[in-house]
Amino acid sequence: MARLARISLEAQGLRVILTRQGNENPSFDDRSKIVNAQRGAIFLTIHVSSTGQAGSVRVYSEAASGDAAASRSGLVSWDHAQAGYLNSSLQLAELLQIQMSQHFRGSADAPFTAPVRQLRTIAAPAVAIEISSVSLPDRSQLDQMAPALADAVARAVSAFRTVYDAGGK
Repeated sequence: MARLARISLEAQGLRVILTRQGNENPSFDDRSKIVNAQRGAIFLTIHVSSTGQAGSVRVYSEAASGDAAASRSGLVSWDHAQAGYLNSSLQLAELLQIQMSQHFRGSADAPFTAPVRQLRTIAAPAVAIEISSVSLPDRSQLDQMAPALADAVARAVSAFRTVYDAGGK
């Protein structure tokens, strides 16, 4: 699914870096380091979930934390890197969830917020995309979702980039 999303995003003229290739499993912190080293990055993490209505997609942005204040030096704690991007992450999540609800029956109309471990250490707009469900008896159902998911991601990210690049963070 990520590879098809990559192709669709690159067709929009965007540079895409996958933080995971194949079956290796870099740590969340290693993935965050890759993303945080990029200028103007947008982070999408795509997972097949164990919950939710089969064939539906949910988009999450990081929940606001009351403990995200910068230190006296102005440095932000690694675990609160997302704090400065909560609004733009929510905006990206909204655009993505609209696309998902149009492509996948049973998907919510609005995104969700949750304390997602992978998102909180990202210093850029960041969302998690959860595809349901790993419990499907036939994997081909998930494979059939991939082209529509890639299209939905490309449309939403393209719309978001227009606003984000114009300074609408």
